[in-house]
Amino acid sequence: MTTPPCLLPAQAVRQPSIHGLSQITSSLYISNGVAANNKLMLSSNHITTVINVSVEVVNTFYEDIQYVQVPVADAPSSRLYDFFDPIADHIHSVEMQQGRTLLHCAAGVSRSAALCLAYLMKYHALSLLDAHAWAKSCRPIIRPNNGFWEQLIQYEFKLFSKNTVHMINSPVGVIPDVYEKEIRLMMPM
Repeated sequence: MTTPPCLLPAQAVRQPSIHGLSQITSSLYISNGVAANNKLMLSSNHITTVINVSVEVVNTFYEDIQYVQVPVADAPSSRLYDFFDPIADHIHSVEMQQGRTLLHCAAGVSRSAALCLAYLMKYHALSLLDAHAWAKSCRPIIRPNNGFWEQLIQYEFKLFSKNTVHMINSPVGVIPDVYEKEIRLMMPM
């Protein structure tokens, strides 16, 4: 995996966090709903835009922060694809204005992670495989649901005319091949 030079400044020390804000790029963070409503976390990380990718988390609105709502349930049948371009464009626009974006859903695992991967593909020219590896190194708990993986695979093909992740059959059902090794390790010999 090659890390694009624009993701994080060289001097930044990435410390994966699952309870606080996980920094993905110099201007993009992911968190759960609780952290997204923590004024101290938002201000200490200079967050200027909060994108709530949920139907169940209610944001506390703080002054000087722009709020965007993406009302999608964390279900494989939910259509997140329609938000890939507009949200990636919005994150990029905030970055161009020297702002910082926090993407969150309820747990910071599936919906916000999927939108993060779409952004990394579109604006950092990462393959889906590399975008996932990078985001997972920053936030180890990310795990988009299978429906979102299928939509991300479709989006990667739209952007690059090829796929680096595929849905495969496994002993636990259809999964993205990035989880194949993990599933094999869990199965009894």
